[in-house]
Amino acid sequence: MQYNRFGRTGLTVSAIAYGGIVSTSKDFNHYTFEGDGQAASDNYVQYALESGVTYFDVAPTYGDAQEKLGNSLRGSREKITLACKTNRRDYDGAAREVEQSMKLLHTDHFDIYQLHGLSGIAETERAFASDGVMKLMEELKRSGTIRFAGITAHSEKAALLALQNYDFDTLLFPFNWQMNLAAGYGNEVMRAAKSRDMGILGMKSMIERAFRGADDPARSRWPKSWCKPFDPVKQKDLLIAAMKYARSLGVNTLIPPGNIEHFRFAVENADEIWGDPITDAQRALLDAHLPEVRNDLFMQTQD
Repeated sequence: MQYNRFGRTGLTVSAIAYGGIVSTSKDFNHYTFEGDGQAASDNYVQYALESGVTYFDVAPTYGDAQEKLGNSLRGSREKITLACKTNRRDYDGAAREVEQSMKLLHTDHFDIYQLHGLSGIAETERAFASDGVMKLMEELKRSGTIRFAGITAHSEKAALLALQNYDFDTLLFPFNWQMNLAAGYGNEVMRAAKSRDMGILGMKSMIERAFRGADDPARSRWPKSWCKPFDPVKQKDLLIAAMKYARSLGVNTLIPPGNIEHFRFAVENADEIWGDPITDAQRALLDAHLPEVRNDLFMQTQD
């Protein structure tokens, strides 16, 4: 496993992160995942730990992931970087949520706590209101309950506004080959994050395209993913190229989709992804594939 400096936080983290959705067994995207449960989560987490993964990320909105992951990580808390999130924008709601998250994850602090899923200007402004979640996050950071404050976003405008309003430590954003090649999506927020020396996590780096409606067979094939990922067997070369592309944009760590197959693929190919830089041939492979999915962009651009 490769380990990278995580911006100005002083942390060194694994180049592949464990997304808590992998541990989910029910109540996520209206699915119950047969075969998954506490025993499966224990196995997945043990594999991650044995493979050298040190960064674990979860959120209250990921079904029962906090409960399952928290149990699986018992005895390993001091060995890892644990990141959690809130998508509440109000002080009181977020206070209740962070307390519940710590209880489920069997911890008294979070290394990274993130304002989750910013997707518009209005909700970003709500988070910074006098009774908003940011008041709580500042209190939690002063008390040591959270070590570092971060944001996750799908809207570049919302992310940039948040960075103007507060000196966040970390950023989780969709640094994706398709979105970046087609529209330069992510370039502006990456520049802003790098100028602040933030820890930068890339999500959706293994995604090929958006799901094509409710009947898209890929939706049931990959139910723990928000979008259609590359097939790790049939599209291995494209998947490697896409992950290297995300790395080339400047991310410190990649978070695979919630499917265990993609997490295993990322771990098994970490040396290649974080070894040599992306080649001209790999860039050409992605360029050639872009016309097939250009109409399936999944970025959010709302104000």
